[in-house]
Amino acid sequence: MSGAGAPTLTVDGSGLRVVVVAASWHQVVMDGLLDGARRALADAHVEDVTVVRVPGTFELPVAAAVAARGGADAVVALGVVIRGGTPHFEYVCAGATNGLTDVAVSTGVPVGFGVLTCDDEQQALDRAGLPGSVEDKGYEAAQAAVATVAALRGLSRP
Repeated sequence: MSGAGAPTLTVDGSGLRVVVVAASWHQVVMDGLLDGARRALADAHVEDVTVVRVPGTFELPVAAAVAARGGADAVVALGVVIRGGTPHFEYVCAGATNGLTDVAVSTGVPVGFGVLTCDDEQQALDRAGLPGSVEDKGYEAAQAAVATVAALRGLSRP
């Protein structure tokens, strides 16, 4: 696992509007990621949370862009792509990663990256925040998005 060295973040998202965009493939893993994101947002005192479900991970960037341009203070993108026997994995992972990066940079709205890119289903389950999982990437992505809002506010001039 790559969780070693992860920061401990204490964030206060009171008053923020956060949109969670979540893919629908791999329902058990996605349910874990979504639950983790909801817990992190609740722990950060974020009350204005909207969840939008899209078909798959490739559709996350367009939903994130609409949310960011629609007034969200932060977006949390959740998805899972499991490697198969074709190049489809690489295309979807690159499209989602590049698309979500573009949304964050072009809009200035933080996007928490909770997209799992795994070789097999067990790797996804290990990261989904489910009972028995060793990591909770949905929680981490939501926490990072809120923490980034706070960090960026420190850069703004009145």
